[in-house]
Amino acid sequence: MELLLKAEAYIFNLFKDKLSSEYIYHDYLHTLRVVTAVNELIKGERILEPDATNLKLAAWFHDAGYILGCDNHEERSCEIFKDFIKEYTFKNVDIEQVCSLILATKCVHFPTNLLEMCMKDADFYHFTLDNYSELADLLKKEIETTCTQQLTDVDWCTQNLNVLSKNHYYFTDYAKENWQPKKEQNIFKLRENLDKLKLNKKSKNKQIKEKKLEKLDRPERGIETLFRTTLNNHTQLSAIADSKANILLSVNSIIISISLTAIIPKLDSPSNAHLIIPTFILLIFSVITIVYTILATKPKVSSNSITKQDIEQRKANILFFGNFHQLPLTDFNDAMNDLMKDRDYLYDTLIKDLYYLGLVLNKKYRMLSISYTVFMYGIIISVAAFCIAFIRI
Repeated sequence: MELLLKAEAYIFNLFKDKLSSEYIYHDYLHTLRVVTAVNELIKGERILEPDATNLKLAAWFHDAGYILGCDNHEERSCEIFKDFIKEYTFKNVDIEQVCSLILATKCVHFPTNLLEMCMKDADFYHFTLDNYSELADLLKKEIETTCTQQLTDVDWCTQNLNVLSKNHYYFTDYAKENWQPKKEQNIFKLRENLDKLKLNKKSKNKQIKEKKLEKLDRPERGIETLFRTTLNNHTQLSAIADSKANILLSVNSIIISISLTAIIPKLDSPSNAHLIIPTFILLIFSVITIVYTILATKPKVSSNSITKQDIEQRKANILFFGNFHQLPLTDFNDAMNDLMKDRDYLYDTLIKDLYYLGLVLNKKYRMLSISYTVFMYGIIISVAAFCIAFIRI
């Protein structure tokens, strides 16, 4: 259905452009999982139109409010949906029903009809997945980041086990029959994992005194924070550059595709001869932009081999994967232990790592700047060429 395709594109762009990077669980992929679950429930429960469409729309928009934060995100999701639906005139869409289904995803809400049951069950579809533990880890990190609280692995595993085994249950007949057995398997895995974590916790408690003594020999916390923050900034800048490069690649690929399929086949006509030069100007600038963009994001891995003697003489940066991936595990382990024992050596290595990361970023942003400049002038010149071509007809 056209409306659902527009809703999918809208949510994808909304999360891509406005969702904070702190929300690593409540993102587009989570929404996609809920939509998949809703589609399965619609078939399993034999839900007919227009209820099926309303349910799918609620699934797409149920977490849209996270772009404004997690507080009262259900109400904000309703407002975002209402703003979206104003642009379209579809008679089969019940706005109030969609909003009530979005609000049904609140933890404290008890479903009162089949559609709300489907929405509630779909929101917890991940309880049945094989990668549930990985998704739970993402949710843990999101909570720790957004709520500024730390959760131990034992506490988190205990909370998850209590939720799955005591606090949660599926409402629809389809979910009870098809999803509950898979959920039981994850409950069993959680119990096993909790037992292992408790055993590990006991053994770790015995090493607390030794770790406290080791911390006395480690670099000061302020210096650690400095390096951590700087390395994180470098990583984020690199990610931003890659995102910008991806935009350029996508835009210019679309331009080239449209030109090759829609414009160039028509240039053999004498009536379109005036469009040949503007079209090829546009294509040339698009190709140049793509080349520079690829050069900006092209990975470069050092092929220089290093030896154990180079490490002992401290001539190699052991923190760079391009160096240490060639080493045997025992040599790498010895080198890392030696690095952590010598404070000056550790600082020098971290400084070198920052320096070379800076060089890579400089090259990446320089090539990216050229790409944007070429693209900007290419668009201006191409548009001017098209205008001149049409004027001279």
